[in-house]
Amino acid sequence: MSLGASKAVVQVLCRPVTQTGYSEHLVNSSDLTLHSTFQVKCVKKRPPRHRHSIRCSSMHLSQLRRTHQLRPMGVSLVNYMNYSGSWFQTCKCQQSESASGITAGDGNGAWSVNNIETSNSVNNLANAKSILEFQDVQQLKQEKALTSKIANGTIPDSFSIEEEAWDLLRESIVHYCGSPIGTIAAKDPTSSNVLNYDQVFIRDFIPSGIAFLLKGEHDIVRNFILYTLQLQSWEKTMDCHSPGQGLMPASFKVRTVPLDGDDSATEEVLDPDFGEAAIGRVAPVDSGLWWIILLRAYGKCSGDLSVQERIDVQTGIKMILRLCLADGFDMFPTLLVTDGSCMIDRRMGIHGHPLEIQALFYSALLCAREMLTPEDGSADLIRALNNRLVALSFHIREYYWIDMKKLNEIYRYKTEEYSYDAVNKFNIYPDQISPWLVEWMPNKGGYLIGNLQPAHMDFRFFSLGNLWSVVNSLATMEQSHAILDLIEAKWSDLVAEMPFKICYPALEGQEWQIITGSDPKNTPWSYHNAGSWPTLLWQLTVACIKMNRPHIAAKAVEIAERRISRDKWPEYYDTKRSRFIGKQSRLFQTWSIAGYLVAKLLLTDPSKANILITEEDSELVNALITANPRGKRGRKNLKQTYIV
Repeated sequence: MSLGASKAVVQVLCRPVTQTGYSEHLVNSSDLTLHSTFQVKCVKKRPPRHRHSIRCSSMHLSQLRRTHQLRPMGVSLVNYMNYSGSWFQTCKCQQSESASGITAGDGNGAWSVNNIETSNSVNNLANAKSILEFQDVQQLKQEKALTSKIANGTIPDSFSIEEEAWDLLRESIVHYCGSPIGTIAAKDPTSSNVLNYDQVFIRDFIPSGIAFLLKGEHDIVRNFILYTLQLQSWEKTMDCHSPGQGLMPASFKVRTVPLDGDDSATEEVLDPDFGEAAIGRVAPVDSGLWWIILLRAYGKCSGDLSVQERIDVQTGIKMILRLCLADGFDMFPTLLVTDGSCMIDRRMGIHGHPLEIQALFYSALLCAREMLTPEDGSADLIRALNNRLVALSFHIREYYWIDMKKLNEIYRYKTEEYSYDAVNKFNIYPDQISPWLVEWMPNKGGYLIGNLQPAHMDFRFFSLGNLWSVVNSLATMEQSHAILDLIEAKWSDLVAEMPFKICYPALEGQEWQIITGSDPKNTPWSYHNAGSWPTLLWQLTVACIKMNRPHIAAKAVEIAERRISRDKWPEYYDTKRSRFIGKQSRLFQTWSIAGYLVAKLLLTDPSKANILITEEDSELVNALITANPRGKRGRKNLKQTYIV
């Protein structure tokens, strides 16, 4: 038997049923009512005000765990010495997609399956056999060459990296009441000081949830959405001050505690953190926004719209919107927040109206408008939502955008203008233009600045805000292409040896001391101060796919694969060119793992990115044209519905 024929037989015999990370029958749409009833019985027992948590009795939980406990189906490559060679042979068989397919390399470390069509005619069998034998010879040559390159470190084994990533992601799954509910932030075996990295963070779970959705494993995302909804703030207090009804926690932890009134039994408790235990004591603004985005992605990917149509879920959406749309003293349509209220959760000079929050806010408004069920009680909320979308979109596109043309305009600004016709509306002084920006700004390309307030423009490039503005169409088509143009033009600064810089450039010297408070973790080119975060790969990939430029993301993923597994999946990288693992970086960081997996899955099937993308609304475009005050300045604009 030829080598090709024998491989085909082995592939058929060894091909298993597709593995999943947990039992599919734990929670599904068919037992929605039962699950909700059980949840009410466990949840409605309110703890004291100072401890807002969800409890679940485990008197019969041990039996559930013995029957349904979720365990990783794969084996971590970190512990590969504990497993026999026969296991790896089986694992290799699982990679086959077709019994008649011949696996071959494309020269870039990516693999594809070429199906060889053979005729049922007896006369063609000999020709087919010759073709297979010829393909076998060619494949052996390619495999030997590739093996040599992998051994030398020239090309990484992307199959083994993905397998390892999936094993690690599934090992990070957290369970509650016998069901998967999320993933912990990091599982670093080399660190004994876990801080809060053993908790489930809402923002950190987003790439994990997207990865599971793309893999067809929907239950963990559904559970996460519903259980975190139960933790939403109703009466939570922080140092006697309410953080606002509708606030979502930054994170939560599953704790096992003695059952009230029965020391012989225990119960599981979901204990949330709204920022009262966080470093800096900052409430998370982005948690609720990410929750809405994930809820929409779940519905679009799974087809299960019953979750977003539930009364409690609809109420949760409205509470988040009312919290964000509440009237205040701010005159701008952007969301006013404190420093450290998003992914950059330490003092970094982003207080005010940081771009990241505005991009997520805009995306959450669009997703909520799509999911809200029409009813009389929500008419005013939807009207306010639409008005805010128009005003926010115009404000960001007009005043946050910077390119060489706009930079020249700012350079020649007149100041101290008082009138409705003022060009320099925010009284920006041209001396704010930093020397680094004059040299760094390319002739082709542009980006949205990090922050805008009276007499202040933060010209730093913040990656997540710019990438998500492309994904959700907050930036125009021209601006979106210009952002990707800038990324390509400044590749050595923003990507270098590990994607992707969280911001650029770093705060240094006295500026660093004043703005960060001499934060030893945010030293220049480290952590949030222009460190490189591999988790940003997935946002980069979605943005590139939307603009039909996936080659940019593919190049970034290829760079990451050269060392991210070897470096044990760190949280972030340090130095200007990302050459060192972060000095305080956790290893086996879950969202670094999940970000890589989402990028790989989307590059394999770009159409799946539609669960995250929001296209520009034609009605919104028309409203923007109407609201544009150019050429219509004057007191009469005070009657405008939109604040621009």
